[in-house]
Amino acid sequence: MKKLRENMDRFFDRLDERWRSLPVGKQHQYTLYFFVGYLLLTAGVVAKVWHDTRQSKNDMHIEHIENPVLKKNESPARLQDTLTTILKNRIYERK
Repeated sequence: MKKLRENMDRFFDRLDERWRSLPVGKQHQYTLYFFVGYLLLTAGVVAKVWHDTRQSKNDMHIEHIENPVLKKNESPARLQDTLTTILKNRIYERK
């Protein structure tokens, strides 16, 4: 973990040196490009959210909750032959 931290520190130090060695005009230009990219990305996300909420319908369908146990389509004959079902029934009978 220490070695990873040292490698990352060295990497960021080299990046910082490269950034500082650039002329101020180039730094300003890169900063402006990053800001414009961020602004375009933000505008795109806001436009997408606005578009999605504008087209959404405010209908809510409310239905009854169905019991998933009743929805099972397993045959009871197959379940009666298993040992686990017999053991489970015995455990539930104790309570």
